[in-house]
Amino acid sequence: MWNGEEVDLDAYFARIGYGGSAAPTLATLSALHRAHTVAIPFENLDVALGRPVPLDVKSIQRKLVGQSRGGYCYEHNTLFAAVVERLGFEVAARGARNRTRGAVLTAVTHALLLVTVEGERWLCDTGFGSQGPLEPVPLRHGAVVEQGGWTFRITSEAEGIHVLSSLRPEGWVGLYSFAPQTLYPADFAVMNHYSSSHPLSKFVGQVVAQRRAPGVRRALVRDELTTVRTDGSSEQVTVPAEELGRVLTEVFGIVLEDDEVVRLGELGPGGSAGA
Repeated sequence: MWNGEEVDLDAYFARIGYGGSAAPTLATLSALHRAHTVAIPFENLDVALGRPVPLDVKSIQRKLVGQSRGGYCYEHNTLFAAVVERLGFEVAARGARNRTRGAVLTAVTHALLLVTVEGERWLCDTGFGSQGPLEPVPLRHGAVVEQGGWTFRITSEAEGIHVLSSLRPEGWVGLYSFAPQTLYPADFAVMNHYSSSHPLSKFVGQVVAQRRAPGVRRALVRDELTTVRTDGSSEQVTVPAEELGRVLTEVFGIVLEDDEVVRLGELGPGGSAGA
């Protein structure tokens, strides 16, 4: 299903700095998930530059593994699905509605994974930017896990809906909700088309780069760089266009050509914010 046979495991392991077991166990899954999310940033820069975003495994691997680049949810989770499938895990995809915007009812545009280990399903999501989990989360109502100072919870709602939430100083905040319907690579392609080209997509016309790690989250949206720590402290700074390339490289590990950085800087602080 996920073309795991096309993955260069040695190159992937080197990219994420992983030297552990390849056995299909929960320990392996957790270690791979954490290593992937810490090493490979979330970013939309090809979309911001008006380029297509191919979702075949070889193209994703060339970008996320072979280059100093990241990607957004479809790229991250397609790659991770291919890797864990290659290692012998049972993996399925789901589509989610973003809940970080409060009461706004959003479309199903986020992609995540469920991986089954010894009969238990685990939510795996290497592509939810700085706010996502560092490791798998058990898909059980009421399950609460702490990961690197960040706390997550799974709850259930009517019609089989599951909700992933994050604990903040103000209480539990919903990240996204997802139904039990299984999605396939063809569904990712449709969602990717909207996210990469529709004028209302929040990824079109503006810079987005994010990175999560134990203890700290960093997010660049347009020209605002926000840093949030587990102790509740945060800071926000404005990144001028002439500093964009340096910030992308030093903060997010993303290396672009000079002309690409110039084009991104020309989008300006207003960008083209969508829904």
